[in-house]
Amino acid sequence: MDTNKRFLVGVYDDDDEVLAAVKSVRASGIKVHDVYTPFPVHGLDKAIGHPRTRIPVAAFMFGALGLTCMFLLTLYTMALDWPMNIGGKDFYALPDFIPVMFEFTVLFTAFGMVFTFFISNGLWWGVKPVIFDLRATDDKFVVAIDTGANRKTEAEIEKALRDTGATEVNIKEVVEEAA
Repeated sequence: MDTNKRFLVGVYDDDDEVLAAVKSVRASGIKVHDVYTPFPVHGLDKAIGHPRTRIPVAAFMFGALGLTCMFLLTLYTMALDWPMNIGGKDFYALPDFIPVMFEFTVLFTAFGMVFTFFISNGLWWGVKPVIFDLRATDDKFVVAIDTGANRKTEAEIEKALRDTGATEVNIKEVVEEAA
């Protein structure tokens, strides 16, 4: 069963203007769904109310997994499966294997972060993105507000957007398909 969501989309011309607008709109009790910008705007994530990201924790965990996997692979191949004595040193000369373990740590972290990014942002295959306004990729700043998630009426939300400097306010209907 498909569900329709209705969004009010405010379009702004300036990054400082949209940052002030988001703060003002949130202060008036309106929940902002998301803001789309052509370049990163410092402080916008806090203004929207996003919690602090846990991406560094995920990066550390992927790195620790890569280091552990490479250590176990090195231990297995050089000490158990096919013991070798290279240059008079056996496996227990661990510093010889540190560069390989470091590279594997970086490799696991990089691939893990790419997959984490895609999954956390809903960018897997077959998902069609919702585009509120194509100009957000060029020179406009777009604030999307889900009317169903707010207690205020559409007229009140539209007035709040216009009062904060929106050059235009549009209505966007989004159809979400049930899984």
